[in-house]
Amino acid sequence: MVPVAVGAAAAVGTGAAVSVWRGVVALLVSLALQVGVNFANDYSDGVRGTDDVRVGPQRLVASGLRSPASVRNAAFLAFGVAGVGGLALAASTTWWLLAVGVACFAAGWGYTGGPAPYGYLGLGELFVFAFFGLVATAGTTFVMIERLTPLAVGAAVPVGLLATALLVVNNLRDIPTDTVAGKRTLAVRLGDRRTRWLYVVLVAGAFVSVPLVAGLGLRPVAAVALLGVLPARRPATVVLGGATGPALIPVLGATGRVQLLFGALFAAGIAVSTLVVDGL
Repeated sequence: MVPVAVGAAAAVGTGAAVSVWRGVVALLVSLALQVGVNFANDYSDGVRGTDDVRVGPQRLVASGLRSPASVRNAAFLAFGVAGVGGLALAASTTWWLLAVGVACFAAGWGYTGGPAPYGYLGLGELFVFAFFGLVATAGTTFVMIERLTPLAVGAAVPVGLLATALLVVNNLRDIPTDTVAGKRTLAVRLGDRRTRWLYVVLVAGAFVSVPLVAGLGLRPVAAVALLGVLPARRPATVVLGGATGPALIPVLGATGRVQLLFGALFAAGIAVSTLVVDGL
C-alpha cells in the first residue's frame, strides 16, 4: 500500500494528467502480490521443514492448520488476481510491463520456493528493496502517467529501505532457528550484531534520504515525513538493546507502523507540495 500511495503522489506531483483507475488497479496488483508472496513463503518453508521450530507468528502449513496444497493454491490464486490486473495495466500502457510482471512473480515464488530459493542465499533484502521499493513505487507512477520521473525513482528509495528493514528484523528474530534449518539468510550470514546495525542503518537511511528527495525534487512539504522518525526511535532502541526471539515480534509491528506513517506523510507531502509549487 505504501509504495502505491507514494508512487501515486509522485505521479500527481508531475502536474500531468493521471489515470485514477490504473492507480487503483496498481494497488490491487500490489496487495495481491503481497498476499501471494506470504502464502508462497508459508507453503515453501512449510514443506521444507524450515518452520518446524518457529519463534514468530504461527504458519499455516507448519502448524497443520491447512494442507500444503491448499496454501499453494491460495498463493496461485493471489498471483492470478495480480496477473489479471497486470494484464489490464499492460494493455492500457505498454506490453513491456508483462516482463516486469513475470519478474515479480518469479521473485515472489523464488524467495523460498524452487530448487535454489534466493532467500536461503542471503539475497532476500536485495529483492525486497528492488520489488517492494523501486518497482512498486516507480511502477505505480509509470502506469498512472505512462512515464518514469526522477521524483518517482528518488521517492522509491526510502520506501524500499523501510520495506527491507521489515525483512531484516524478521530475519534477525529467526537467526537461531534459520541456522539450524540451514536457511542462510543475510542475517545468518552477517551474524546477530551486524544485523542489528543493518536494521538501524536502513531505517535511518530512509529518513536521511527524505530531505534529498524533497529538495532535489522541489517538493519541500514532503519533508513532513521526517516526523516518522519519532516512533522509529523505540524499535531501533529495542533492536540495539539486544532483544531476541519473541521480544522482537513487537519490533516487527512497530516497524510496520513506522512504514505506514512514513508513507502517508511522504505521499501527502509530495502531493501538497505540488499545489504549493504550482501556485508560486
